[in-house]
Amino acid sequence: MRKSSRPNTPTTISPHISPHHKPPAMDDDSAQQTGIVLGTAFASIIAGYMFGVFTTRGYVISPELAEERRANLNDPVESDESDIDEDDTILDHAPNWANGVDADRRQGLKISEKPVVKDTGEECKLVLVVRTDLGMTKGKIAAQCSHATLACYKKLMRAPEGSAERKLLARWEKYGQAKIAVQIKSQEELLELSRKARGMGLTAEVIQDAGRTQIEAGSMTVLGVGPAPRSVVDQVTGGLKLL
Repeated sequence: MRKSSRPNTPTTISPHISPHHKPPAMDDDSAQQTGIVLGTAFASIIAGYMFGVFTTRGYVISPELAEERRANLNDPVESDESDIDEDDTILDHAPNWANGVDADRRQGLKISEKPVVKDTGEECKLVLVVRTDLGMTKGKIAAQCSHATLACYKKLMRAPEGSAERKLLARWEKYGQAKIAVQIKSQEELLELSRKARGMGLTAEVIQDAGRTQIEAGSMTVLGVGPAPRSVVDQVTGGLKLL
């Protein structure tokens, strides 16, 4: 018999792989743990979002704040009063500012050169002197103080760029715009403080109410002093009690 010249090579038999072959299924415990982790993470995200929304809208507050909120809502004086009526225009509620050189001329006062405020380099503040003898509500006082703040700001903004007044205003704006509310009990005292402040070169703006809601028209309600260095303003208002 004739022998073959081919070398004897081992024959490898490949196992048949079915096209329907699937990898082994994930362990049941691993799948359950993955589901728990994902569910917990999702629930935490939803809870955090809802807590943020409720906190921002004021639903989550302390019992003390909740009680104060209920008291304010049930206060008949605060609820029934309004600084703006539906039939009024903006001009009806614009403050009548009885200040400045023009007011002095109308009142027959002597016009003199305005002194310059000494810049001590310290923190500046604005003091709001409120008359408590008028019986204004908290909302009315807030509105009148807002008028006084704006009046003082606009007065200083009218000063030339680079002037001492503008520098004081810029410092006040930069370091927190400090405002202090104090009280007095008469118009005479308010006018006396205004004269003293202006005599020192301080900005002093008196607000007169339009008389549309709570008090008589023309009543002087608030005096704004400053913004100016703290020690200078204290020479005018330092002895007054806080509101």
